[in-house]
Amino acid sequence: MEDASPTAKALLALELIQNSPGITGERLGRRLGVTDRAARRYVGILREAGIPIESTSGRYGGYRIGRGFRLPPLMFSTAEALGLMMAALGGHHNASDVTDPAGSALAKLVRVLPTAVAGPADAIRAMIAPSSRLAMPDPEITAAVVRGCTERHRLRLGYRRGACDVEPLSMDIDPWAVSVRHGRWYLLGWSHTRDAQRVLRIDRIVSAEPLPETFTPPTGLDPAEAVQDHLSSGWHYPVEIVFEANAEAIARCIPGSLGRLEDLGPDRSRLVGSTDEPDWYAERLAFVREPFHVVEPPELRTAIETLAHRLLAAAKTP
Repeated sequence: MEDASPTAKALLALELIQNSPGITGERLGRRLGVTDRAARRYVGILREAGIPIESTSGRYGGYRIGRGFRLPPLMFSTAEALGLMMAALGGHHNASDVTDPAGSALAKLVRVLPTAVAGPADAIRAMIAPSSRLAMPDPEITAAVVRGCTERHRLRLGYRRGACDVEPLSMDIDPWAVSVRHGRWYLLGWSHTRDAQRVLRIDRIVSAEPLPETFTPPTGLDPAEAVQDHLSSGWHYPVEIVFEANAEAIARCIPGSLGRLEDLGPDRSRLVGSTDEPDWYAERLAFVREPFHVVEPPELRTAIETLAHRLLAAAKTP
C-alpha cells in the first residue's frame, strides 16, 4: 500500500470499515500501512465525499458506516470475483447462459468489474457450457417458497410428481424449510392434503400461492438431516450394513444419501437405509476400504458378488 494513491487508500479504508464495523483508528492505520493520524485523514476524505463514517471514543470505540447509508458498488478482488463465479457455476451450471436469471446476474457483475478482474472471470464463465443434467427450480417460485418458510405461511402448491403428469397435483403444505442436496432443491414440510410430512423437489413445483393460515415448525427441526433421511429411506429394499470402523471414518467414504450412520462403538458402525437399485448401491460401497458385512438385503450381497467378479475379471492379464 506504500505506493498507492490517496484515493486508493481512502477506498480501501472504506472497504475495511465496511467489513469490520468498529475498527479502531490504530488497526485501520496498520491495515493501510500508515500512521493513526494518516488513517484519520482518509476517514476525513470519505466524510467530505458524503459518506457518513461514525466514530465512537473509548476502549471499545472505532469507526463504522452510518445506518441507512447505501454504499457505492461493491469492490471485488480478483480472487473474490473468481470465487463467486466458480461457486455460482458449480452449483448452477446454467449460470454460464446469459438467458438464465443466474447467468444474467453474473453477466452484469462481469460488466462492472475492472478489466483486470473481469477478464479471468468472463473466461471461466465462457468455458463452462450450459448443462441440463439437473432441472433447476424457477427463481420466482423458489422465492415464493422461501418467503412462505420465513413468514411461516401455508402454501397451496401445484406439484408435478413426474414428467408424465398431465395435471399438477394441488397440495396445501406448511413449508418448514428449504434444503439443497446433491445439486437439487427440496422443500420439507407438512402436507395437509396427505396429512403427512413430505419432501418435494422445488423444480417440480409449478405454482405457489400463499394462504392466510400460519404454522409453527417442529421444535429442534434439522432440515438437512430430515431431507437426507427421506432420500435414503422408503425404497423397495431395506439395507443394513455393519462396518469395522466408526461412523466418522465411513462418512468420509460414502454419500449421505445411502442412509443413516450409527456408531456402535469406537471401531464399529451401522448404516441403515434402503434402495431400489442394489447394483448402484454396491458400486458406492466399493469406495469403503474398511471391512464390512451386509446384514440385509440378500439382493445387495448378490450385487456385491457380481461387482467383485467383474472387477477381478478386468484385473486379469489378457
